[in-house]
Amino acid sequence: MPMLNVNKINAFYEKLHALHDVSLKIDKGECVVLIGSNGAGKTTILNMIIGVLHPKSGTITFEGKQIEGYPPYRIVELGIALAPEERAIFPLMSVMDHLLLGAQSSRKAWDCRYDTLERVFQLFPRLKERKDQRAGTLSGGESQMLNIARALMSKPALLLLDEPSLGLAPKLVLNIFSTLRKLHEEGMTILLSEQHVRHALNLCDRAYVIENGRIVIEGSGSELLADDGVKKKYLGA
Repeated sequence: MPMLNVNKINAFYEKLHALHDVSLKIDKGECVVLIGSNGAGKTTILNMIIGVLHPKSGTITFEGKQIEGYPPYRIVELGIALAPEERAIFPLMSVMDHLLLGAQSSRKAWDCRYDTLERVFQLFPRLKERKDQRAGTLSGGESQMLNIARALMSKPALLLLDEPSLGLAPKLVLNIFSTLRKLHEEGMTILLSEQHVRHALNLCDRAYVIENGRIVIEGSGSELLADDGVKKKYLGA
């Protein structure tokens, strides 16, 4: 049984049919990436999984439990966390306040918050240096580190990331992907939406290409890196 099974979900924004019979699965310990242009449906899929949006039809099953229709707080309690594209950083709150907020998602996460905090500071030493600093004064790269770290504080079994490298300088993009690789090597199950396609395909076990709300290609990262259509459309080859 896969950890996450999305089966033929359809989604609408009023009359706009945004997702068409989308199906995907993630096994425990996998890193899976969604690639596609802006507006293709990647963020909508992540928002469906986390419960921000609900499908018109289809099912979403996490660790054997059907969760479509659940509110986001319940889904986070079950072990899914999202680092959203917009980051949702509260400018007047400190870095530490954000991290402790992430740990309040469940009793389990709260009880081991100090151990998780130590690991987060190992992954993002810059956040430790700035733990008492207001989040609104962080750089773009530091804000993204905080966005991911806050999600990790909830002790997720499945980590969702929406465009984690968006708007970052090339050096910071490499740092973010290096951190994701460490998490993956430690056994974290990851689903990410990403426009830095080459980095993402080199990281992931499997990938899905989304076009106009439909999955059009599925394969391993290496298979998609060698696919002529993917190379032409997404890799500039």
